[in-house]
Amino acid sequence: MAPRSLIEADLAVVGAGAAGLFAALTGARAGARVALVSATPLAESASYWAQGGLAAALAFDDSPQRHLEDTLEAGRGAVRPSAAEVLVAEAPARVRELEEMGVRFDADRRGRLALGLEGGHSARRIAHAGGSQTGRRVTRQLSALVAEDPRIVVLERRRANRLWVEGGRCVGLVCDDDRVIAARAVALATGGAAALWARTTNPPGSFGTGLLLAHEAGAALADLELMQFHPTAVAVAEGTGRAADGFLVTEAIRGEGAKLLDEAGERFVDELAPRDEVARAIETRLHETQTSAVLLDMRAVDPARFPNVVDALRRAGLDPVSDLVPVAPAAHYLMGGIATDLLARASVPGLYAVGECADTGLHGANRLASNSLSECFVFGRRAALATLDEPAAARADPPAADPEAGVPPSPETRAALWRHAGLERSPEGLAELAQDPYPLARLIAACALHRTESRGAHWRSDCPEIDPALDHHHAVVRPGVAPVWERWE
Repeated sequence: MAPRSLIEADLAVVGAGAAGLFAALTGARAGARVALVSATPLAESASYWAQGGLAAALAFDDSPQRHLEDTLEAGRGAVRPSAAEVLVAEAPARVRELEEMGVRFDADRRGRLALGLEGGHSARRIAHAGGSQTGRRVTRQLSALVAEDPRIVVLERRRANRLWVEGGRCVGLVCDDDRVIAARAVALATGGAAALWARTTNPPGSFGTGLLLAHEAGAALADLELMQFHPTAVAVAEGTGRAADGFLVTEAIRGEGAKLLDEAGERFVDELAPRDEVARAIETRLHETQTSAVLLDMRAVDPARFPNVVDALRRAGLDPVSDLVPVAPAAHYLMGGIATDLLARASVPGLYAVGECADTGLHGANRLASNSLSECFVFGRRAALATLDEPAAARADPPAADPEAGVPPSPETRAALWRHAGLERSPEGLAELAQDPYPLARLIAACALHRTESRGAHWRSDCPEIDPALDHHHAVVRPGVAPVWERWE
């Protein structure tokens, strides 16, 4: 069946989260015709729920060099230094640009940015909007600007079904309604894959569909074994308050003094250590005590600072002003993704990736808190400007839609990922996962089997130590080929 319609654009952006919105706006403001494909109505993406802020060296006693050192330290020897240097150098300008676009960040009594402290940071450098409502505030404002921009055509409630590749170059995409977008370049901003795990902080649908689209088109993926588990996701008993299970309690609350306690009421970890360390300490304590949660004591934290967290907890029957909040780790953020360079270019010409679906190597084996939102704007801008130089490509007929694309994983797959690729992995469990029907689950297992060490978010029971020979090495997997090591500088 012929496509119902064809849209011509300079840049097609898939995904309307922070990275996709910013890339679309940047491209349009530089003169490009942009087509934006959004699976949800604007301002309802996963970024909408982001509680963290933007990490940027904006304080007088901070510096990009200090931010760089914290990023490298958190990443456990796997950060691509050049990507981190780009992030820390350009993040302050992106915060100022967002302010110029109308985003109002929290300020102190003197009108200066009220910067927060989060785990792994040596200085207060997290810019928030509305306390823990940063994602909501930012995406709402950017969505309004996108809706008003005459250069941007928005296709809401549609999904990219297949990338259009001619002569080895990406020249557009096919949507799930058979609509075709022809473009000089396509930027994927489709988010991560944490909802593949049974216990997750992510909204339903974060199944890594953009990664599979790119891989099917020939693009390399990398670091799929590196899923970050957030230490403080609400853990409620079976049958009680299930709607709150997995709700993320932002790290900024620990930055304001909240404590983690075991069942005896004792502290057992530095609450502001990097996330992999805190999550592993919690998991170890849960195994030792045979309990399902530790306790977050945020009774000394001003509830007015985090109104949406407090409201969500109260709706679940937990009052953080008087109650201890049961928490446990949950799958939260994929450090791996579509392998890209520092201009967000994937291995297929004409294809770009930004945000959580991309892997520049910035996050290494353990993402430093709030670097990811900054990454959306830093690399979203770089991608949009780079696409302006892409040539117009010759095109034949677009491909047919793929009836198998976008099929969600089964509950059995999600349970298998939690069981075999959770906080602790074994070669036997990963080998079983490598036979799973869901293609991305198999790729995750292959990368995890390839990394025969424990590093950051990847904890192998049979290889409990870091292998220094693998510093700065990334497991890269191409279509039809087993993972190989590549060293990224």
